[in-house]
Amino acid sequence: MLSLLSALANGNEFSILKVSERIDKWLWAVRIYKTRSDAADACRTNKVLVNDGYCKPSRELKVGDVVSVKRMPVTYSFRVVGLVSSRQPAKNVPEYAENITPQSELDKLSVPHETIFVSRDRGTGRPTKKERRDIESLMDGFFYDGDDAEL
Repeated sequence: MLSLLSALANGNEFSILKVSERIDKWLWAVRIYKTRSDAADACRTNKVLVNDGYCKPSRELKVGDVVSVKRMPVTYSFRVVGLVSSRQPAKNVPEYAENITPQSELDKLSVPHETIFVSRDRGTGRPTKKERRDIESLMDGFFYDGDDAEL
């Protein structure tokens, strides 16, 4: 492990303060990703940014860095408050990460999804040929089939 360690002597006790921590380990420890390999894959596929720059899983993270995580449709932002290498209980996460995601990003979660569902009464059976054509003509406005277009 290449992270820098500094030891402070308090009488007979020694406490270790980490100066930096791997980004994949920190993302896993503060419960942003369920497994460390998921966190490493997200770093490799450019879904994680540190201070607005892409990073590798081995990138050293310091206190004060801003970590952005792209999880469709929202890009979450966290400020590193503390460094930790072991997975923490959910109630301890605010000691290590501060959620600074803008409200405009969080509003993307509550946008209603448009779905097309044709309701049929139970027991009416299959649609007739006329009903099927009516349904298909209704769907033509929502879906585009590229076969009709000429280049």
